[in-house]
Amino acid sequence: MFELRFASNEINHWAAHYVDDGDSHILNEISPDVRDMGYFSRTEFLHLCAWKSPRTKKHCQKNSEDFIKSVTQIALSTNCEQLRIEILTLLNGVSWPTASVLLHFGHRQPYPILDYRALWSLGRDKPPNQYSFDFWWAYTQYCRTTAEEAQVTMRDLDRALWQYSKEHQSN
Repeated sequence: MFELRFASNEINHWAAHYVDDGDSHILNEISPDVRDMGYFSRTEFLHLCAWKSPRTKKHCQKNSEDFIKSVTQIALSTNCEQLRIEILTLLNGVSWPTASVLLHFGHRQPYPILDYRALWSLGRDKPPNQYSFDFWWAYTQYCRTTAEEAQVTMRDLDRALWQYSKEHQSN
């Protein structure tokens, strides 16, 4: 279902070419806070949503502080993988890719970001018309295995997948 378009020993190379577009702020400030609290505040949630997809800002702002806290607290604490990802899509403006960002930066376990660029770098010429739990879980497991075997972080794998696509995908 997935296959790297480049050698796994090149992950660090491609990750190093990734231009930081604010994700270091997320990694160094937002992620530790969210992981300590066990949920996203509204401010943190809106920041990550805007980072992933600025065009959803209006929709994401419709979520109340309490709803964001409740939904993200369940997502970050449940042992049920399907509930973990799908409950996040109850939030206004949150699709599967944005939900994956919340898990990527908020959960203690490694989760990849679901993105058309990353999928292309894994041999998928275009993303599925509709995401499903089975697709997302297969993607997550593939990325975890790849990162573990290459001895890189999930963040570095994500950066590498994105950067490789940016430099090689014609669109």
